[in-house]
Amino acid sequence: MRVESGLEVLLDRHLPWLRGRRLGLLAHQASVTRDLAHAAQLLRDLRGVRLARLFAPEHGLWGAAQDHAPVASTRDQVTGLEVWSLYGERRAPTPETLAGLDALVVDLQDIGARYYTFVWTLALAMRECARAGVRVIVLDRPNPLGGDRVEGNVPDPAFASFVGLYPLPARHGFTIGELARRFVLEEGIRCDLTVARMRGWRRAMLWEDTGLPWVPPSPNMPTPDTARVYPGGCLIEGTNLSEGRGTTRPFEWIGAPYLDGHRYAAALDAMSLPGVRFRPAASSRPSTSGPARSAGRPDPRDRPTPVQTVPHRHRRDRGRPPPGAGRVSVEGAAVRVRA
Repeated sequence: MRVESGLEVLLDRHLPWLRGRRLGLLAHQASVTRDLAHAAQLLRDLRGVRLARLFAPEHGLWGAAQDHAPVASTRDQVTGLEVWSLYGERRAPTPETLAGLDALVVDLQDIGARYYTFVWTLALAMRECARAGVRVIVLDRPNPLGGDRVEGNVPDPAFASFVGLYPLPARHGFTIGELARRFVLEEGIRCDLTVARMRGWRRAMLWEDTGLPWVPPSPNMPTPDTARVYPGGCLIEGTNLSEGRGTTRPFEWIGAPYLDGHRYAAALDAMSLPGVRFRPAASSRPSTSGPARSAGRPDPRDRPTPVQTVPHRHRRDRGRPPPGAGRVSVEGAAVRVRA
């Protein structure tokens, strides 16, 4: 079944929402149509519509910045418009940057995990638009993990942060448009919200079922497989293992210099975790968290549970010494999801 993203539905059926209005656009490099045309260029070229300002989340408008790297406001070379960063000195639009706008269009491809920051950029933008009287138009996109399964803990609201402003499971099962509606209905953000819903998407769909092109929404999200392991793989960041950032398979390769990759992979594989297999892997390179890998690749049709898999990975490593300073030889176990 052909799936139409919210951007395509907006351009095909809802142009009256935009006519005669001065718009801001919150977007990133994955804000594209099936033909890879970018939302910023498409909205800029519409007759009777003025695209006045661009806003960018973590990683910037074109996805060049790495995780946690502050992004400066700049001018976009493609459209010539100012780009106001929402991942630098400020995490939300200011009254000055919203001044004169009739609506803020939001087109962000999320990946379905609570600690992926784009949904929280959306929430903060909605708060500020509510205060400024600016309408918010969210263009819905598929959840790459599907919408029929939820995993992981729900954090205590007392520990709200930019990787969890509101209580959601680690793998939450919502699309970004559904979350926008939830923020209004359940979290008290009283903005004027309109959602351009997708056409043809079903909750049980894998990304490959949508027929839409995969554009990495962040530098370490190169494939739909990465998105499928991320809700669990990202938890490795809280350990003394490397989660594989900067490798060709981030969040699938897990390890450290002090691991025996063959023993580690064999021990994990012996657990017969659903939908996943492990293999030894090795590389030699600097790593932010310390090298050595357990590589894994999920088979989505075998229904892997990434959030449940990671505690087993870390439990097998408990009690090992921390990586030595300056060591870059990496071994570990690689995960491959069962076909």
